[in-house]
Amino acid sequence: MRITIKDIAERAGVSKTTVSFAFNEPGKISKETYDRVMGIAGELGYVPDPVARTLTTKRIGAIGLLLPQPIPEALRNPYLHELMQGIGAACHEHDFALTVIPPVKGRIVEAARRAAVDAILTIGVGPGGSIVDLLQKRHVPFVTIDGKPTDATLNVGIDDRAAARTLMEFVLGLGHRRIAIIELQSETVNEPEERSSLVRDARMAGFRDALDRAGIDLERDVRMHLTECSIEGGRTAGHELLARDEPRPTVAVCMSDVVAFGFYAACRERGIRIPEDLSVTGFDDVPYSSLLSPPLTTVRQPGYLKGYEAARIVLERLAGGSPGHIVMETELVTRTSAAAPAGT
Repeated sequence: MRITIKDIAERAGVSKTTVSFAFNEPGKISKETYDRVMGIAGELGYVPDPVARTLTTKRIGAIGLLLPQPIPEALRNPYLHELMQGIGAACHEHDFALTVIPPVKGRIVEAARRAAVDAILTIGVGPGGSIVDLLQKRHVPFVTIDGKPTDATLNVGIDDRAAARTLMEFVLGLGHRRIAIIELQSETVNEPEERSSLVRDARMAGFRDALDRAGIDLERDVRMHLTECSIEGGRTAGHELLARDEPRPTVAVCMSDVVAFGFYAACRERGIRIPEDLSVTGFDDVPYSSLLSPPLTTVRQPGYLKGYEAARIVLERLAGGSPGHIVMETELVTRTSAAAPAGT
């Protein structure tokens, strides 16, 4: 027979409300009463029903991370691992669980509609989209990571445009003019008209800023290659780019470290030396980037801290607070994967 709070209340000589307080709001009863109720619950082998607890507290006890891709695809990127570690740390500090929410039938708006969580973190979602509209109608506190800060969307991120501009200025300063950019496919799976990438577009704008100042036309003079954000995506992009008959680029500017990892593999398989024959740069500075041979020149962004702060402020919003946007610092990390082109 299933033990109920009525059984505990009768044994402890208290009301069912007091037992409910012991499990859900212990601050409302004395420590002596709490200890007595919990002791008897342990003796009887009582296990709270999570559904009943939710109905009582009006809380799930979890925040959701809305993934832009299915889980197997998303977890190929070590940058997401850093984000999740930071989110998990904040959840742990506040006794909240983390629920990972992948797209449902290829649509993140459907996943957001079904998510049974107290608050939501999204990645790369901008204002004016169906996801933001839905979350506002659901009255679910939410914070975007790598989104666009507005009055309606609270965001934690970096200045991707400025960081990309700094990286391209460094590449140009080395003397490179035959440049390839390995850009990322859209990370948001949603309605076709909303397939976009705020991060990709911002980084591309930063590249363009630097190229324009150097008198280089992005569309005419730079080779562009679109790929998925994965090692295999970078490897495929590398083979396709390096197989062309036209003069080989002297540098490949990858929009993420994980793509650069794959590009390294393609260079190795084709006998191309880095940086003697071809320089390579990345973006993120995930932990493995410094362990490559040669170590990767990249832009460092605080993935762990970004996740931690996003979770912290969404929980602050859930508690009724009014936190503001957070823009974090980046740093250009110059290692030995990028050098002046041969012959200069």
